[in-house]
Amino acid sequence: MFNSLTGTITEKLPQKVHIDTHGIEWDIFVPDTTLDKLPPVGQIGKIYTWMQHTDVLMVLFGFASESDRNLFLDLLKVDGIGPRGALKIMSNVSAEQLVSVLDSGNLGALEKIPGVGKKTAGKMLLQLKGKLSLDNDTVIIKKSTTTPFSNVVTALSNMGYDRKDAEQTVAEINQSLENDESFKNNSASQKEDIVFKRSIVRLAQ
Repeated sequence: MFNSLTGTITEKLPQKVHIDTHGIEWDIFVPDTTLDKLPPVGQIGKIYTWMQHTDVLMVLFGFASESDRNLFLDLLKVDGIGPRGALKIMSNVSAEQLVSVLDSGNLGALEKIPGVGKKTAGKMLLQLKGKLSLDNDTVIIKKSTTTPFSNVVTALSNMGYDRKDAEQTVAEINQSLENDESFKNNSASQKEDIVFKRSIVRLAQ
């Protein structure tokens, strides 16, 4: 699999760049923030890549740094955000701004990002809040030091539900699933998603 491409930047377009590597010109989708970081047209540049390969298409996405690519891959972990959606988000907000908004639990600010609605913003808080940080310009995943499903409680609270009601509901659902073998076999993120969805249904009653 391609890790990166180095060649001459031949054209810059909105969310797209063309790069020539020894006579082969690549058509690569990029965030607009990546365009600003790449050298001018005619100069040599390096692009870190990720390929989307399905039965019906093959698309190459590019980033100015490995940290930007890592952020893109983290966004893809959020249910409802595909490659084009992640690209749109990264085109309208820097990695630093996104980390700050997520860590502060600012649901309103997330909703204002083009491509992110209220439902997706809640999922982003649930999946990424407290797990992204910047260290020497690198976006990394931090080990969670919070109690199980505390992110679910925070996401529900930021969606407008009373925090105490959210805590009680999450605790009750967690307890009801303790002996569910199928639930235990899920990953941590899948468990959070299950508890999150069940909590919304119960709180909405």
